[in-house]
Amino acid sequence: MVKATPKKIVVLGAGAWGTALAMNISERHPVSLWARNAGHVSGMRKARANPLYLGDFKFNDQLQVEDDLATALVGADLILSVVPTAGFRPILKNLKALGCTAPIVWAHKGLEPESAKLPYEVALEELGDPKVTGQHWGALSGPSFAAELVRGLPTAVTVAANDEAFSNTAALLIHGANLRVYHTTDVIGVSVGGALKNVMAIAAGISDGMGFGNNARAAMITRGLAEITRFGMALGASPETFMGLAGAGDLILTCTGQYSRNREVGLQLASGKSLAEILQSLGHVAEGVSTTAEVMRRARIMQVEMPITYQVDQVLSYGKSAQDAVMDLLGRDQKSEEF
Repeated sequence: MVKATPKKIVVLGAGAWGTALAMNISERHPVSLWARNAGHVSGMRKARANPLYLGDFKFNDQLQVEDDLATALVGADLILSVVPTAGFRPILKNLKALGCTAPIVWAHKGLEPESAKLPYEVALEELGDPKVTGQHWGALSGPSFAAELVRGLPTAVTVAANDEAFSNTAALLIHGANLRVYHTTDVIGVSVGGALKNVMAIAAGISDGMGFGNNARAAMITRGLAEITRFGMALGASPETFMGLAGAGDLILTCTGQYSRNREVGLQLASGKSLAEILQSLGHVAEGVSTTAEVMRRARIMQVEMPITYQVDQVLSYGKSAQDAVMDLLGRDQKSEEF
């Protein structure tokens, strides 16, 4: 395996996934981990860990923590944005204001609230076309729980960028140890797969929480993948992408894994808890909750049929009971199996 020459990597966002990525990459490159909250940063500096989100796994000497964005960005060769999707546009605006032109890869998954835009659309608006500006950007996605990556368990993800050379370079920088990184040029497909799998995980959690069993969960995952593929292809994605890590891989993990926050939302909805109660108890962001309504907005505009997403939206946004949503899905007219 060809090893990348050490470069400075800046990770924006010190939640569980951002921290896990920073810790893993710092085994090969110097890393600055930035968080907005000065108190959070102070606590991480003292503990040399992120107990708030990731327990007592210790930082190594190549990982530094910053609360000043300008300081964190000094000498950056690659920026990884792992802030919530809602905060992605403000971060890009801040980077522009600071004159930072380092390449950016985002590792958050979702649609921007209110605009219903995917991260690559936000990047195009805020940073411009890389072919014109020379500032490359792309997406990192795939089946990945922070709690497993930080324990050294094998993890595989994909980096997507329109420029093949940059996607390869970025993948090489991130790749190493237990983290295997593939690369692709299908930014749309990787972005759609990462965002919409969270919606399907809520549906899978509802099914599991109601005790419908393994058959029903498998059906939910499979038909969910059909919805994701239809949505992605309507935007111009390659259908093959949805058979890969950022599609089926991430969907299967999020719909079945014990660390899935979105699946947990579905489980608790099935138990009769209100959405407000659930979100208060989670303590972490569940991107699927805000993503669902935005996906339905886009789907209506594009006239893409998404029955699972529709029912999840009815539960989250309109107070429909989880049981009624599942019964309405089961009561749909018989049809051919197609994507």
